[in-house]
Amino acid sequence: MVDTKTPGDKTLSVPTKTLTLKPRVETGTVRQSFSHGRTKQVVVEKRGKRRVGGEAPATETAAPEPVAAKAAPAKAPLTRPATPPAAPRSGSGVVLRTLTEDERSARASALADAKVRDMEERRLAEEEAKRRNSKEGIEQAEREAAEARRKAEEERHRQDEEAKRKAELEAKKRFGEAEARAATPARPAVPAARPPGVAADASDEDEGPRQIRRGPGGVARPAAAPKTTAKPAPQKQRGRLTLVTALNADDVRERSIASFRRRTQRLKGHTSNEPKEKLVREVIIPEAINIQELANRMSERAVDVIRLLMKQGAMHKITDVIDADTAQLIAEELGHTVKRVAAADVEEGLFDIVDDSTDTEPRSPVVTVMGHVDHGKTSLLDALRHANVVSGEAGGITQHIGAYQVTSPESGKKITFIDTPGHAAFTAMRARGAKVTDIVVLVVAADDGVMPQTVEAINHAKAAKVPMIVAINKIDKPDARPERVRTELLQHEVQVESLGGDVVDVEVSAKNKTNLDKLLEMIALQAELLDLKTNAERPAEGTVIEAKLDRGRGPVATVLVQRGTLRVGDIVVAGAEMGRVRALISDQGETIDEAGPSVPVEVLGFNGPPEAGDRLAVVENEARARQVTSYRAHQKRENAAASISGMRGSLEQMMSQLKTSGRKDFPLIVKADVQGSLEAILGSLEKLGTEEVAARILHAGVGGISESDVTLAEGFNAAIIGFNVRAHKEAAAAAKRNGIEIRYYNIIYDLVDDVKKAMSGLLAPTLRETMLGNAQILEVFNISKVGKVAGCRVTDGTVERGANVRLIRDNVVVHEGKLSTLKRFKDEVKEVQSGQECGMAFENYGDMRVGDVIECYRVETIQRSL
Repeated sequence: MVDTKTPGDKTLSVPTKTLTLKPRVETGTVRQSFSHGRTKQVVVEKRGKRRVGGEAPATETAAPEPVAAKAAPAKAPLTRPATPPAAPRSGSGVVLRTLTEDERSARASALADAKVRDMEERRLAEEEAKRRNSKEGIEQAEREAAEARRKAEEERHRQDEEAKRKAELEAKKRFGEAEARAATPARPAVPAARPPGVAADASDEDEGPRQIRRGPGGVARPAAAPKTTAKPAPQKQRGRLTLVTALNADDVRERSIASFRRRTQRLKGHTSNEPKEKLVREVIIPEAINIQELANRMSERAVDVIRLLMKQGAMHKITDVIDADTAQLIAEELGHTVKRVAAADVEEGLFDIVDDSTDTEPRSPVVTVMGHVDHGKTSLLDALRHANVVSGEAGGITQHIGAYQVTSPESGKKITFIDTPGHAAFTAMRARGAKVTDIVVLVVAADDGVMPQTVEAINHAKAAKVPMIVAINKIDKPDARPERVRTELLQHEVQVESLGGDVVDVEVSAKNKTNLDKLLEMIALQAELLDLKTNAERPAEGTVIEAKLDRGRGPVATVLVQRGTLRVGDIVVAGAEMGRVRALISDQGETIDEAGPSVPVEVLGFNGPPEAGDRLAVVENEARARQVTSYRAHQKRENAAASISGMRGSLEQMMSQLKTSGRKDFPLIVKADVQGSLEAILGSLEKLGTEEVAARILHAGVGGISESDVTLAEGFNAAIIGFNVRAHKEAAAAAKRNGIEIRYYNIIYDLVDDVKKAMSGLLAPTLRETMLGNAQILEVFNISKVGKVAGCRVTDGTVERGANVRLIRDNVVVHEGKLSTLKRFKDEVKEVQSGQECGMAFENYGDMRVGDVIECYRVETIQRSL
């Protein structure tokens, strides 16, 4: 409150307004309306704009206090310090209060903040104005583009009308009025007549004939056609108008030529009833084809094919498969030509391509060393190669087929040797060696003579129709008799040169390296007689001698290249496996880039290990390789399924076989290091089978023993056999956990013997009866708590307690059982000798009579073996 004095010395109390930095706010209420008659009353605040520099709005001039408050503080006048300054007064006598330092600083800071906010608002307003101007510029550009399109459309329409008018005038000049009228399109109907004196509007020129106007005096005169000033309105723009649509609006989408042709053909088809031309095709028909595929190849409807089959009395669906003969009849009935193909046609041109090239060169001979086991084949090759392969063989015998190259010291030419095992189980290996060879070297020990595998090697050589050289080995032994060997060979139609034949024989000693040069000379001479030549520049062909699965290198195949040259990067096919050659490794372990004819190499890069004996060929691309391998894999599955179904038969056949034969299976899982060893093991195990027991091979493969093998063995309670392989760490742990037995072997003899013993345990034992003696019943006693006891005299042999007995009455066996009690006098005895009397009682039988004969015998169980 401020005290003021009026001229009449009356004191008045005038209220003063408190100074604050808060903006002026005017409040009010507004009622908002919503849908469905709902309303809401809200409070609206109106904030006054802050004034800078002491200016007050015009509406506040009546309030002196705020105006005085907003004025800048005035400096106090200079007076004496003792005298306090007089309070300033207004013109009306109101005393004005002076601002303090805090109030002045607060007011200054508030004014500075207000100035900063004002500058920020001014900057935002300028940016908004620029944005609005740019938006208006874009809209102006769009409007100008639309106006340009509209003008272009009008100009194009005007040009079309002008061209049409010129065409009509030209037609009138050439063909006359009638033809021109016929050529012009039909005009709409004449409009209704107009009352006299009414002028025609602009559209009358295009509607019907020209109207006749009546001039002054009723004279008829043609009405002049008024000029058309109406412009065609542009089409309404659809969709959102953007810069892209504005720039692309001139592009008019027209009907394509293909669409126009289809429409023309469709109209011709409706208007003309001419029959369509029959399309005759050459239909390729495989051995089996379904109806849908056959219809597609003939470009016919499947319904027509089914209709023809129904006429022949066969009901089929569209997905049914028919044979090639039926498909050929249908195709010929529909007027098509037929080309029959077979699934095996994919292998055409893969092997044995006739080479017309005269660019041939001599190749190295391929020599296969064959003979009986332990006759020194590998030792002879070691002596020729200056190597020591024998020391690395398990058991001192060769169980793998190997290929090596030896350089002849005299001629310097290379000779390829193939070493085959001599064990009886490796018949297939010896047969493969004989198929790929040019010359067979038959090794016979001078101290042992001709043996069964020697005879088998002779038969293989004769079947392959290759020349033979007999190497009589071990002539350094004291008991060596080479003449005996020559004489025994005569029994098998092998006559050596020393006995007047044509078969070359050489006496050698691998241990002392005697006559090895002579053996190489004979081989080179025989190769010259054969005149071995081939073309090395053609795609390679060869034979897989051996295959294995190496854990570090993957599938590895030992291949003997027979024709052409095999290079790194070639796409090869061998059996049901394919691959790209990643590396070639020679017999010396060196990596090479290419392998020519008669060169044995290890090939890396197959998808899986091929079968030993498969033929290898280089194909042009992967598509051909996949086609060939898929066909071969399909054939392999079909053969396996056929063999299984043939062995299995129907359920009734299986049950009848079990009832009649009672054959037991010995389940096995066999894993070997190479395909050749696996083949020999399977052949040996198959020969062990009899009518009562047989080895059932659940799975056989090349490579280490994996967890899947252990899981399979657990399901069938089978044993796992590993030949020169080991189980993986996880597989060994799983086998130990599940109690699956894994046996490792490196000699095929031990493997076959152990399996033979295990299979012998499944055989039912043989029961053999051993007669002990006879006794005759003299009297039958009925004893309480015991039953009937027969008093007997032993007539021959002995009678033992617990033995089996037969009760014979009138030479007829009436009971078979066991002797429960045997007493002599009152004592239990183990046996009673001949001529003595005793008491006997049977187990669970008491119908004994005087005069019956008791036959006592023992049953022995004898274990059988294969």
